[in-house]
Amino acid sequence: MERIVLLYDDSCSLCRGCMKWIELHAIRKDVFEFVPCQSEERRRRFPEVEDATCRQSLLAMLPGKVMLSGDATLPEIIVRLRGFRWFSVLFKTPIVRGLLYVLYHWVANSRYIISHAIKPLVDE
Repeated sequence: MERIVLLYDDSCSLCRGCMKWIELHAIRKDVFEFVPCQSEERRRRFPEVEDATCRQSLLAMLPGKVMLSGDATLPEIIVRLRGFRWFSVLFKTPIVRGLLYVLYHWVANSRYIISHAIKPLVDE
């Protein structure tokens, strides 16, 4: 399984917590690489990704310069998680894809409110 790079909003505690959770559940230590949207590394390695685009939703950079965003990243992440890989079958059904789209976009659009409403997932 090839490594993917996840670009995430480092100013959002929910986003940082999700990256930590993904890291802890990865099938291998090297299957994910995490790069904050706000970092110089992201600007240097992925100059084609604008700041606004990067902060809008989670981005997954796959081998071959393929970029996925938002809910399209989730099946690629799930298949690389220990104990959750079987969920990838569900993502192939149209009903689940539709629900995933709605749920992902609601969380993404509300992430700062959610971050402030719950205990931070990671230390500030």
